[in-house]
Amino acid sequence: MQVYIDADGCPVVDIAIDICKERNIPVTLVCDTSHYFTSDYADVITVDKGPDSADMKVANLAYKGDIVITQDYGVAAMCLAKRCICLSQNGLVYDESNIDSLLLSRHIAKKIRRSGGKLKGPHKKTKNSEQN
Repeated sequence: MQVYIDADGCPVVDIAIDICKERNIPVTLVCDTSHYFTSDYADVITVDKGPDSADMKVANLAYKGDIVITQDYGVAAMCLAKRCICLSQNGLVYDESNIDSLLLSRHIAKKIRRSGGKLKGPHKKTKNSEQN
């Protein structure tokens, strides 16, 4: 088992690394050149900057039984197809019962934005939300 973190914009990288280190689970951070990570425990893979470049790298690296932490529903869907365990940065477990509705909501939101509409974003992360 390996943990892969879609580290671009992920606010729980340090927490996830600490948990993996305590349990002696290998972890790999994947980010593009817009981000910089170093770790004394995790492997760091930096890919070229581009749309979905880090996302595709995570999806290509992960195998059955691996854990993937991502906030991208598309990455989660690809990794679920490979029988990975997928989690959001907030601890939501992506699975067959929720991924289709999440992908649909993403699609609808994109259509609204493209037509000039605005959507309210998620609540700002707090210290209390990290403990849950």
